[in-house]
Amino acid sequence: MARAKLTIDLDALCDNWRALDRHSGNAMAGAVVKADGYGLDSGRVAVALAQAGARHFFVALAEEGARVRQAIGEGIPVSVFSGHMAGDAALLRDFELTPMLNSPEQVKRQFDALPAAPFGIQLDSGMNRLGMEAADWAAVRGDVLARDPDLIMSHLACADEPDHEMNAKQLRAFRDMTDDAGVPRSLSATGGILLGPDYRFELTRPGVGLYGGAPFMDAKPVAHLKLPVIQCRDLEAGEAVGYGVTWHTDKPARIATVAAGYADGLIRAMSNRARLFADDVACPLAGRVSMDLLTVDITHLDNDPTWFELLGHNQTVDDVADAAGTIGYEILTSLRSRYERVYTGEYA
Repeated sequence: MARAKLTIDLDALCDNWRALDRHSGNAMAGAVVKADGYGLDSGRVAVALAQAGARHFFVALAEEGARVRQAIGEGIPVSVFSGHMAGDAALLRDFELTPMLNSPEQVKRQFDALPAAPFGIQLDSGMNRLGMEAADWAAVRGDVLARDPDLIMSHLACADEPDHEMNAKQLRAFRDMTDDAGVPRSLSATGGILLGPDYRFELTRPGVGLYGGAPFMDAKPVAHLKLPVIQCRDLEAGEAVGYGVTWHTDKPARIATVAAGYADGLIRAMSNRARLFADDVACPLAGRVSMDLLTVDITHLDNDPTWFELLGHNQTVDDVADAAGTIGYEILTSLRSRYERVYTGEYA
């Protein structure tokens, strides 16, 4: 039987990076490839982006950084958002990774274990998640700046809401902590880039927009997901479909059973809400998403389909996320290994 197929368009990925690089103005655009390249393979993604011109990569963990370094080779910085965690010294050293130090404890750990190695600093400008607050930064600032950090960064909490007051508040806090530091700075991921030049500084960190996600509405789709039909059946009026019989029909209907489910990352919250496309015709999910199967209402089609498209030109990751009550990040990073993966484009 045909397997579900996930096609990753590396040309679209690189086009999205170039567009966000242009939006970055005088700042250099890096690329965030954490969570295994947002579920699309960090090695393949990073190599393509490096060929397109990206010259700084960001990951969440040192282990992720090691994989990216192995893929892209030497010479391009790979920064680690989690900083220098206990036990990371060997990975940071051996794979030439740059930890973004988040606390005075991490600063001490870095200077004790790797005193001559590159590092950056992450500051908390109001998100209260990662980074040093103003008082902690003041306590270590002199020693840190004397050792010439590569970068000082922070992260915006509400950049996908351009009018949110938190954006300007965080910008002021970041500038207050860094304006006289004399170090390259980075504040903006995809949403921050689109807020305008005040937020871009010397380096931007596009992430989800590279992969086709909001708030970069001009992004080209990168992930294309096609799912094969196993069988089709007719229902009489009054019959139900799936676990818990949550979908009923009050008239004769026809149902297609599709080979994919929550074991493939198609989250259960899509049940009775998401749509799939037979060619360009939308078909609603009928019943709950189960481990390996979906059921789709095809009553309105003239012919039984052999494939459905879930992600692609008809429907973005954010369209699917909206139907499931979540965000595009979760849809992308939930995609599992059972798909046949095909990489296309000049950079494949």
